[in-house]
Amino acid sequence: MHQNGKRCGGGRDELGFFHDSVAFMIRFENVGMRYGMGPEVLRDVSFHLAPGSFHFLTGPSGAGKTSLLKLMFLASRPSRGLITMFGRDIATLPHHELPAIRRRIGVVFQEFRLLDHLTTYENVALPLKIQGRTEDSYRDDVHELLHWVGLGERMKARPPTLSGGEKQRAAIARAVVGQPDLLLADEPTGNVDPEMGQRLLRLFVELNRLGTSVLIATHDHALVEAAGAPELMLHNGGLSVRG
Repeated sequence: MHQNGKRCGGGRDELGFFHDSVAFMIRFENVGMRYGMGPEVLRDVSFHLAPGSFHFLTGPSGAGKTSLLKLMFLASRPSRGLITMFGRDIATLPHHELPAIRRRIGVVFQEFRLLDHLTTYENVALPLKIQGRTEDSYRDDVHELLHWVGLGERMKARPPTLSGGEKQRAAIARAVVGQPDLLLADEPTGNVDPEMGQRLLRLFVELNRLGTSVLIATHDHALVEAAGAPELMLHNGGLSVRG
């Protein structure tokens, strides 16, 4: 991707957010989460992600991986505990500042969340368009990325005509195209063959090399072994770290 490198240096921006010099990008301290009056699906979860780190999130079905990701991209609030993102306490963050944090996070959803009325190219370019960039400034990057994920011939196709694997790759391209500070991916290789899975892993590794912190939730042990990155392991709502 013909994109500039990540921001360097420390300090705060105009909204008071810390930049990459902070010791952690995300920090959870004794976080618990429950839905309604049900039992806690996450219990006393504590960990931190440093800027430029690469981790996998693993665990059996129902262990709480998707719930943890929802907390990390601010789709849900914890029942208890402290979550700090980019140097800010999420619990005390003014509501009007949440969009600024969300723009620093790229998310690959299991259900893709592509817009059916837009072409593949338009879906992938959407984050850049929302940033106010002109199409001339990103057209070549989007084309190159779509070719990389094997969708070069499907740029004008709309989501209802795409296969599950094609939708998966389009969703990944959309999440990484803006080179976010943090990438969260929920089973990003679940609908692709092993060869494409390894190709997508190389894309995540390259994005990480450029400075993005990457967290991939997966059941794909081959993917974890190929990357050799540390694992955040969930079991019965609790979390441990390996590697």
